[in-house]
Amino acid sequence: MLPPLSLQVWILAVGRFLSEAGTGFTLFYAPIFFVNRLGMSSTAVGFALGIGSISGILGRVLGGIGVDSPHVGRRRILLISALISAIGSSVLAIANDFVTLLVGNVIGGLGMGLYWPATEAVVADLTAVEHRREAFAITRLADNLGLGMGIVLAGALVAKTSNYRLLFVIDAISFIVFFAVVFGVIRETYQPKFRSDEPQGHIDSWLAALRNRRFVIYVVVNIIFTTYISQLHSTLPIYFKNFVKVGSSGFSETTISALFAWHLVVAILLQLPVARALRRFAVEKALIISVILWAIGFSCIWACGTVSSGQIFWAILALGIFSVAIISYTPAASALVTDLAPESQRGVYFSINSLCWAIGYFIGPPLGGFALDRTPIVANYFWLGFSLSVVITIAILKCLKANSSTSYN
Repeated sequence: MLPPLSLQVWILAVGRFLSEAGTGFTLFYAPIFFVNRLGMSSTAVGFALGIGSISGILGRVLGGIGVDSPHVGRRRILLISALISAIGSSVLAIANDFVTLLVGNVIGGLGMGLYWPATEAVVADLTAVEHRREAFAITRLADNLGLGMGIVLAGALVAKTSNYRLLFVIDAISFIVFFAVVFGVIRETYQPKFRSDEPQGHIDSWLAALRNRRFVIYVVVNIIFTTYISQLHSTLPIYFKNFVKVGSSGFSETTISALFAWHLVVAILLQLPVARALRRFAVEKALIISVILWAIGFSCIWACGTVSSGQIFWAILALGIFSVAIISYTPAASALVTDLAPESQRGVYFSINSLCWAIGYFIGPPLGGFALDRTPIVANYFWLGFSLSVVITIAILKCLKANSSTSYN
């Protein structure tokens, strides 16, 4: 049974589905295209992907300010982000060198930076407290459905035409379609209600959020989580293609497409059941469950690159486990941010939350690219190192549980 959510949430989910379908066309194939077709190094491509997160930081800061501004609001930020993202994808479609790749990622990073605080704030505005985890799960489900469809269609398109550039064109079109959905259907949801004890200026709002001890601890652990997630989108496709040996070569583009399609199918099928199953647990316990699954998944990737046979089995198992790890994490994390944020400061809190993603995606791709440019031994044990790092993540989550903070909702 579906939760009783606002029609606007469902419409936004449809828009996110269309936008993420375009993203699915490029997310897993961009690194392969720029490394194997244009001859760039894995380190250079990882750096270019990561540098987009720097402009994403600016986008998230501006997005957080705009989202909380009565003169701008959630809807206008969503429209601006869609246009900028479309321009970024168009630049990547014509990229032939490192500089153009860098420019395209900087523009695209700015667009996505603006997008996340606005879309999360809209969902929080329109949803009652008791249904927030499920509301965030629904929108993440729409994201995963779109990504899944995009990846499957992209794999078929590349297998048939070998035209990687067309993928970026389709991505740009998807952002234009998202713009049309928001412009035509989504209304402004921001209704400022200031309390006398709440900070009124933008700088004061940011400082107040950063004085929230529990929120700051969450920020640290969120950066680690997003660094984990970034490996799936930047490092893992190249690793599957160039380091996992099946005969004399790695997995084909078709196999990689099928693996990530499987990853998203698991996420799609289990998104709501997992969200409902974890609803009875405190957020900290849900996040600990997620981090344990990340450790198991990274260990499976290490096994995939080191065994002499059965690589496809370990790849399938790893990506299935990663699916459950992600869907255990994202709804709980977004609900926690909503609970910690005063209503008039949701933009700032979601902006900082989104900055964690920018930082994680700045750290992750260059780190992965550096490992892949070393020896195969380094590339293989890179995953085992990530698996062992979860000990630190769990320790930080224990600190999160030990600290309490005021819930404003």
